[in-house]
Amino acid sequence: MTPVVEAREVYKSYIKDSSPPIEVLRGISLKVQQGEFLAIMGPSGAGKSTLLHIMGLIDRPTRGEVALKGKETNSMGDEERAYLRNRLLGFVFQAHYLLPEFTALENVAIPLIIRGEKGTRALNEAAQVLEKVGLETRLHHKPGELSGGEQQRVAIARALVHNPALLLADEPTGNLDRERGIQLMELLLSLHREKGMTVILVTHDPLLASMAQRVIKLVDGRLSSGKESLSPSRA
Repeated sequence: MTPVVEAREVYKSYIKDSSPPIEVLRGISLKVQQGEFLAIMGPSGAGKSTLLHIMGLIDRPTRGEVALKGKETNSMGDEERAYLRNRLLGFVFQAHYLLPEFTALENVAIPLIIRGEKGTRALNEAAQVLEKVGLETRLHHKPGELSGGEQQRVAIARALVHNPALLLADEPTGNLDRERGIQLMELLLSLHREKGMTVILVTHDPLLASMAQRVIKLVDGRLSSGKESLSPSRA
């Protein structure tokens, strides 16, 4: 079976001024299959977000290969990579990145409009996804009129509106209290079960990670000894 995303011997380093290169990822190899819910854990600075961004085609590896649904991406230009991101990937970050001047409905419709869908159809599809995340009564509220948890649900709806093959979530509960964080995780799990969506979650929270099907740990840019640990499947 072709993995949804695969990293092969991925290295990432940064050069600042005349200082020696800073190695963030050191030879990561990882396959994520269709329908998996994977959690990536590790201490601050371990390279979790960097790995997520590389697998999500936001960043490029210094060395190594990344394949998305069997397509090698390293040789792709920025335009082709952007096209794949818009068609195949959904992103949820700790910061919501909602446009403050637009309503929840308009924020969620934006990815569809960028893809060329007509405004009316895009808004109808956005409304359906917002209903799935429990915000059917908040369609016309702007971000400043929503709670932090509601804003994050809008961000999730925006990530899901084009039915991505892979949802990438980078510390999505970081700005929420424990109760709302667990509620958000349960929402992701329910969407994963209902739609068979592949999810990669970066989190520092062991409780949230334990709710995933599979957990990997990064330490100093490498997969930790033992490589992968399994938790009971929730799918």
